[in-house]
Amino acid sequence: MEYIFSQIFVVLSYALLGVTYFVKNRRFILIYSVSSLVANAISYFFLGAWSGLVMCGVALLRNAIFLIQNKKNKSEKITWVDWIILGVLVIVSIVSAVFTYDGFLSLFSVFATMLYTVSVWQKNVKVYKIMGIFVSILWIVYNSFIFSIFGIVLECVLLISEIVGSVKYIKDEKTKLKENESLAN
Repeated sequence: MEYIFSQIFVVLSYALLGVTYFVKNRRFILIYSVSSLVANAISYFFLGAWSGLVMCGVALLRNAIFLIQNKKNKSEKITWVDWIILGVLVIVSIVSAVFTYDGFLSLFSVFATMLYTVSVWQKNVKVYKIMGIFVSILWIVYNSFIFSIFGIVLECVLLISEIVGSVKYIKDEKTKLKENESLAN
């Protein structure tokens, strides 16, 4: 029964996360990510996947910090405070990994969390979308390690969503650039 509950929460988690790749605003990306992480943490709890569960906690902390910071500082420039926050999050991830280590494959949740952290931290939506592709590959490996069937399948679907969302975002950027160039001429 626990496995069934875990898979229900996995489905909810990935549905919410999939939305983030079609949203253009960093704030909404973070809000949907928080909702997704809560559902994902519950699924990892039911699976006994402690590394993934703890990384959800780290990711929730990260997103809360980034949401607060986003409200205070609307600038897209990276400041010294941003660097300190990134350093603290990396240290927390590494320390957490030490306590939840369950073989090399358990570290893939840590790698995915850290890469996702950098992708959101750097404040460029285009880079976020492209790095999401690599994050998904890491989560597919981790979900295989913990035998989360829906996690594997839905992460593959998310990977496709990330690719489509990235291509759409890049096309939209090129269209805007061409429009701006034609207006300038």
